[in-house]
Amino acid sequence: MTNSSALNRRDFIKTAAAASTVFSAPLIIPGTALGLNGTVAPSERIILGGIGIRRRGGYVLSHMLEQPDVQFVAIADVRADQRKTVKEMADKANGDQKCETYRDFRELLARDDIDAVLIATGDRWHATASMMAAEAGKDVYSEKPCAISIELARKLQQTIQRTGRVFQAGTQRRNVSNFAHAAHLAQSGQLGKIHTVHASIYQLIDRHDWLPAEPEPDPEVVDWNMWLGPAPWRPYNHAYVDGAWRGHYDFDSGAKLLDWGAHTLDICQWALEADDTMPVTYEPMDVPNDNVIECVYENGVKLVMRRNGWMGLGTCPVRFEGEEGWVETGDSGQTAVSSNRLRASLPSPSAIPGTSPKFHVRDFFNCVKTRSQPAANEDVMARSHIACHAAAIAWKLGRKLQFDPVKEEFVNDDEANRMRSRAMREPWTV
Repeated sequence: MTNSSALNRRDFIKTAAAASTVFSAPLIIPGTALGLNGTVAPSERIILGGIGIRRRGGYVLSHMLEQPDVQFVAIADVRADQRKTVKEMADKANGDQKCETYRDFRELLARDDIDAVLIATGDRWHATASMMAAEAGKDVYSEKPCAISIELARKLQQTIQRTGRVFQAGTQRRNVSNFAHAAHLAQSGQLGKIHTVHASIYQLIDRHDWLPAEPEPDPEVVDWNMWLGPAPWRPYNHAYVDGAWRGHYDFDSGAKLLDWGAHTLDICQWALEADDTMPVTYEPMDVPNDNVIECVYENGVKLVMRRNGWMGLGTCPVRFEGEEGWVETGDSGQTAVSSNRLRASLPSPSAIPGTSPKFHVRDFFNCVKTRSQPAANEDVMARSHIACHAAAIAWKLGRKLQFDPVKEEFVNDDEANRMRSRAMREPWTV
């Protein structure tokens, strides 16, 4: 929340209150305007807007709308049906009809009454929209993957720091208790010296074909040019807009590796207390009916990214193995350990599934108010995303790669280094 907007709202309330003593007829101010009856005063509210809200974004927004100090006032979306859906959702929560709708998100960012934005577009837009929002003075909660390339992950991090904004990546498992406890077991030494961590990933897909061309709709219904944004042009097909863009190189981050990897590798980095670095080698393994990439940190700890081989503890499982034991957990909230000694320290299974952003959005809003760093801030995001992209590049090239985590470049491999960035369509170049 910007200081100027907060001061303006406070000044308004003070002025209104003072005026009530001047006029002979009483000036009645609603309790909601003064923060009475359990409501939050306008001066303390975070004014929120949204860009590209559908499915996962709608689920995140539903948790944001539950926050008593958050007011959602505007939605920007290239789809008319989604603008309507989100407006109805917000108006119901706000008890009015005041949520504004925009086709072009730049109009939303131009509003100086908006403090923060939720960005839940497809991968192709996340970094560009987040950087534009930060430049416009907004704090940012961005769904993952937050950047479609190594270059954009670093540029996004630099933009957030230069503008002084608060950034939260939608990797919410850092604020889910069973994942936090598993990380604590690794960090506290209860597993002994950690030698291997495991991060689950999707089946990897890297498509370069085009779906059949269809007649392009009226831009007021679906703005195809704006939907494409920074991505290369291709003919319209309704399936892209409905979610079939996933796995297509032009739209997807790292052959779908980051869909889960942005979560699970991030938790492994956290458990290893390695948020300031990343693995230095990435090697795709020839394993039948599986996708396996073995990565090694400079200290010798191995990170294994794989699709199969889990204990059934839910989606996005992670596993940490040490010389004295192991722990595995997933989105079910349950945790498995290697011994009764470790089992005795386990809390009850988390009532909050790993997919829930309940505590993650609250962490973000608290930091918007205090100007502190949230759990999945821009530094955490950049390094975990860059490591995921490096793993995906190794898989695409089908060979072992060495990576310099300081220079953030592959060692003696021009082909791999060219894959750190992507061409961006005008006018969305960074």
